[in-house]
Formats: sequence, structure tokens, C-alpha cells
Amino acid sequence: MLEILALPFAACLVLAAMHVYLGFHVLARGIIFVDLALAQVAALGLTVAILAGHAPGSDAAYGYALAFALAGAALLASLPLRRAAVAQEAVIGIVYAVSAALAILVVDRAPQGAELIKQLMVGSLLTVAPGDVATLAIVYAAIGAALFATRRPMIALSLDPAGGSRAYAWDLFFYATFAIVVTSSVRVAGVLVVFAFLVVPAAIGALLAGGVRGRLVVGWIAGAIASLGGLAASWAWDLPTGAAVVAAFGASIAMVALAIGVVRGIRAVRAGGVRSLAPALVAIGIGLVLAGASLAAFPRMDHLWLDALERAVPSLQVAFLSDRQREARADAIESIGGAGTELSRLRRTEEEVRWGERAMEPEKYERLRQYVASRAEIAAGDTLLLRSLRTSARERQRFWVGLPLVAAGCGLIALGMRARVRAK
Repeated sequence: MLEILALPFAACLVLAAMHVYLGFHVLARGIIFVDLALAQVAALGLTVAILAGHAPGSDAAYGYALAFALAGAALLASLPLRRAAVAQEAVIGIVYAVSAALAILVVDRAPQGAELIKQLMVGSLLTVAPGDVATLAIVYAAIGAALFATRRPMIALSLDPAGGSRAYAWDLFFYATFAIVVTSSVRVAGVLVVFAFLVVPAAIGALLAGGVRGRLVVGWIAGAIASLGGLAASWAWDLPTGAAVVAAFGASIAMVALAIGVVRGIRAVRAGGVRSLAPALVAIGIGLVLAGASLAAFPRMDHLWLDALERAVPSLQVAFLSDRQREARADAIESIGGAGTELSRLRRTEEEVRWGERAMEPEKYERLRQYVASRAEIAAGDTLLLRSLRTSARERQRFWVGLPLVAAGCGLIALGMRARVRAK
């Protein structure tokens, strides 16, 4: 595991080192989606290069992507958006949407277009080569030195959007360096992963620290921890690496936001008493009303909260079933459990025979194949039976669980509103 994940983790550390600093400027300037826009423009250049006959990892493809990204950077820097009637984020969104649409049109003419789009979105961190990491480190070191040398005017301009006489020059420098970083990153990590590295650690730093240095340190630590968690999850559950890393970044900022909310809630209770929890009571009440109303109105839809509750309290899974249904459910679960173990063993044997790792007579192998198929159909039927029994239970729960939840939610909303009125 360590040998396989060491290189992807090193790539993540290199990405975090540069993107957290750029993310600080992005958040300060309020141009949250500029990374997505420029990354998508670079991806458009890459698709054009592939359609022109160049390999995705070739220098020519990188040149196409960089040229497109620099053109996008010049466009964003040249628009007079600081006092314009059109918001800067609107123009950035337009650039992203048009670039994405053009990339789809171009990639539709290229072979294996769907696979190429997936590659552009989530990259291939797990298969990153040592040369790719070394190249990223060298490019980022050079750009980092340039950004460090110009840190004072760049930070001043980001923190003071009013700008000055040389605002355009610094904007052009910022977007140009941004384009180079994004173009280099997209080749390795993909558009979504690059966006996560840019925004999420910087946002965590802004939530937990005040000064520029503190935000950067917190962002670098958060980026390293989230990267390690995403790579470990990808290995443990056999998930796509890029998507797992993005999900880990999302989980990290969600946990930070939850912790901040809990701390603020405790402080509010200490300062204003229980009445300060009125907004929380209203929010919980609304959640209960929505959950109960959806169960009462649409019992056949997926109710994830009820599934989680039944997993936590297994007795609830059979509480709304008849005795006959409980017996059928127990038999189906036992059959699925036994079939699962047997099917795993037989499928492993079938694969060994298919790939020549184990000898077996053709007639015997055919009987094995047919038996595996029949057992799989039986297991699928038992699974369908369990779903039918769950639907039957939901039909009863709509009245015995859904309506009481609606009533309890309305009570909490009323209690919270009353406490809020008294607090005023």
C-alpha cells in the first residue's frame, strides 16, 4: 500500500503547496470559480491537441493547453470588471460554460471521447509517474519564487480590490501564473481535483486562522491530511482516486464547519442561555417535518435517514413486518449470506480456469459456469424479496413514523419561534 500511494501522495503535497497560496488570492478577490474556468480552457486546448493527433501526455498537447489557458488568462485580466455592470463571477462562469461545451464538441470527434472526458475531470493520480511529480515540483518552485518576490503588491491588490494604476499589469501577471499552474496540474489531477486543492484548503484556512501566514499554514496542513485520507479511502474501498480525494476534501471542510458550529453554539448557550438555541430548534424542526412528510407522502422512495436508523437499531427493520414476513426475511438473509460466500469461491475458481491458472475439463467447467449463473439469479431474487418487504414496511411506517415526525417537527418549530420571540 505504501509503495503504491507514496508517489500519488507526493504529487498531492506538491499540488497543495502551490494551490493553497493561489487559493488565498482567489478567496480574497472573490473569484472562486476562476480555477474551474481556466482549467476548463486548458482542457479545451488539450482536447484540440488530441484531435490534431497529439498524445495526451506529449509536449505538443501541453503547449496547446498552455496556449489556451494563457489566452483565457489575458481575457480575464483585460476585462474592466472592477467597476463593470456585469459581475466578475458571471464572466468567469460564461468562460467555463462555453469552454466546457466546446470541449464536448471537440472530444465528440475524438476516439474514446467518454474516457477522455473522465480523464480531464478527475485525472489519474494513482498512475502518476516520478517524472510528472518532479516536473510539477520544478515548475511550481519557479512560479513560487516569482510569487514570493512579488508577494507584497499581489497581496495588497487582492486585499484591496480598488487597485491602482498598475492593477492591470498585476492582474495579468496573476492570471498568467495561475494559467501555468492550472495547465500543469490538470494533466496530472484533472479539473475537479485541481479545483478542490485550490479552494477547500484555502477556505479551511480562512475559517480557522486570521492572518495570511496562519491561513497558509492551516491550508497546507488541511490539504495534506485530506489528500492522505482520500488516497487511503481509494485504496481501502477500491474507489476512483481523483473522486475519492475530492470527496475527502469535501468531508474535511464539512467537519470543520460542523466543529465551528458546535463551538459557536456552546458559546451562545453560555452567553444567552438555552434561548439562544432557538434557531437550531427551528432548523431541526424543519428537518423533521420534511423527513416525516416525505415518508408519509412517498413511502416507496429512498429514505436514507430511516435506513441509517434501522442499521443503528436492527430491531426496527422487522418492527413493522408481520410474522410471516419476518420469517421470509430471515430465510432470504440466510440464503444471501450462504450464497455470497459460495459464489465468491466458485467465481474465483471460474476465473482461475478461464485464465489458465487451474485445469478443468470443458464439460465440468460449463456445469460450473451454469451453476454460478443460477446461484446468482437466486441471490438476486432474494435481494428483490428483501426490497419488497422493506417497501411493505414503509407503507405502514408512513402513518406510524411519518405523521408523528411531522407533529414533532411542528412542535420544535413552534418552541423555537417562541423562544426567539422571548429572547428579543
